[in-house]
Amino acid sequence: MSKGDREQRFCIELIKPSHYDDDGYVIQWAKAWVPSNTLSSLYGITLDVMERRLLGDDVEIELNAYDETNTIIPIKNIIRRLTDPDVKGIVCLVGVQSNQFPRAMDMARQFRAKGIQVAIGGFHPSGCLSMLPELPPDLQEALDLGISLYAGEGEGRLHLFYQDALNQNLKPIYNYMNDLPGIDNQPTPYLPESMVRRYGGSVACFDAGRGCPFQCSFCTIINVQGRKSRFREADDVERLVRANIEQGINRFFITDDNFARNKNWEAIFDRLGDLKEETGLPFSIIIQVDTLCHKIENFIAKAKRAGVARVFIGLENINPDNLMAAKKRQNRITEYRLMLQEWRNHQILTYAGYILGFPADTPEKIAHDIEVIKRELPIDILEFFCLTPLPGSEDHQSLHKHGIAMDPDMNIYDLEHVCTGHALMTKDEWQGIYNKAWDLYYSDDHLETLMKRMLVSGNKPERIWAHALQFAGSIRYEKVHPLQGGYFRRKVRTQRRSTMPLESPLVFYPRRVWETLTTYIPFAGFALRLWIKCQQVKRDPANKNYTDLALTPVTDHGEDESLEMFAHTGAAQAAVAKAQKEAAAREKHAKVAAAG
Repeated sequence: MSKGDREQRFCIELIKPSHYDDDGYVIQWAKAWVPSNTLSSLYGITLDVMERRLLGDDVEIELNAYDETNTIIPIKNIIRRLTDPDVKGIVCLVGVQSNQFPRAMDMARQFRAKGIQVAIGGFHPSGCLSMLPELPPDLQEALDLGISLYAGEGEGRLHLFYQDALNQNLKPIYNYMNDLPGIDNQPTPYLPESMVRRYGGSVACFDAGRGCPFQCSFCTIINVQGRKSRFREADDVERLVRANIEQGINRFFITDDNFARNKNWEAIFDRLGDLKEETGLPFSIIIQVDTLCHKIENFIAKAKRAGVARVFIGLENINPDNLMAAKKRQNRITEYRLMLQEWRNHQILTYAGYILGFPADTPEKIAHDIEVIKRELPIDILEFFCLTPLPGSEDHQSLHKHGIAMDPDMNIYDLEHVCTGHALMTKDEWQGIYNKAWDLYYSDDHLETLMKRMLVSGNKPERIWAHALQFAGSIRYEKVHPLQGGYFRRKVRTQRRSTMPLESPLVFYPRRVWETLTTYIPFAGFALRLWIKCQQVKRDPANKNYTDLALTPVTDHGEDESLEMFAHTGAAQAAVAKAQKEAAAREKHAKVAAAG
């Protein structure tokens, strides 16, 4: 069939929304740091729909995609395109987290006002539909506006949704939460080079697995992606990596919540290692793992060969009472130091997430624990989060069920604002210690210590310099969490939250110039001071033999109970006693085996 014979033009607009800052402006950058796996996944699935002509041979599909964290959404152009009488189409607001829902709704209202079909999918609608007995008001408002809600994943069924949109017969709700698809031999996540280059470092992302078997009460993954893990095959991963290599991309973020529990981890690492050696490219990979991954034989060594340069670890807390309260039973504080040292021995940078606001927390305890971490654990980069009852988590479900007050504004469910009450801290105290935590960890003295640890471990202190700018700098100068950060903040006067008035150009633009100057001049000064310190650390010959408590090797008999981390609570002491008992049992078993 010739192009002229095709009678139907169908336009698909995929938009990953950002969210608003405290002043109501979209958080957006010239280049954002964290790519969107949902956008990549849906783009790849849609390409497959197009290539296989699943909507019919007489349908010509136009696909456009945007990540609002690094792109000003051309709302007027999209409206113009989709109101053309010769075009049918749909706007899909994808990967929408709870904090992004208000922004998604503001865009959706503009499209619906022009009669354009709109659907919203992502963790917020999926989590609410999976965990709540009835729709919350914000989702009901979306339905009242004629917006469709999509809960679940797109593999194997997205073309059916597009077919409904083509026929202008969208259902109010597409709920696939009880029918999660396999992801092996499915279309793989993909974005064109022009979009990947909009992320800092040109990082492509993909998931090699979905779901998690653990039960953390604050987590939405287990209730949105399920507790039964699903995996891609090594062939799938190689195919998507080669597709990116062909467009000049060789940096990847594997977004699995816990790659160490992916049953295909070894085959994937081996395939990536072979590919790295075949191409000669300097692969750089980021993965996320749990705190026991070092016990998996060859896991860290093969991660290094595959090109893993950075690893994110869900440390969450050093108080066993807090970990148990959150049902994070898999974290053993007696393994933390050994685990971190193993990654360090392979010159792999460690990130760790740390949650503030567990039941036993107070500002004083949090500040004390941060000092203990600085002294006793060889973590490189620590990032802080407020314990947040995210819709889709057990915590949110429990608070909702018992009628406990939670802030109604979804925009602040971003893990950096306090959203509910605490038994031992006021809201201001909780928010205050969260803000202070960053300064406590990224103090000048500790940044120097991190550089020395990097140097003595055979790594480059400049890596700490670069990451300190990203993590400490985002909070200190841009006032946003690093995971929402990027290079050079954009603010568009006309893209303000609908509940706030548009500012006059005479007010907005002079203030924006002043904000830019007072943000980036001090930021540049911080970068320069830290760079000078980095060079001083490198030049000092004494630092080649630097050591401290955190770097002290862990003995075969387990951790030293004299460490403060293991002595400051009864639960910590019990954890040490249990670890020592297990170590003694292993030693006895080994002796019996040797004697036999």
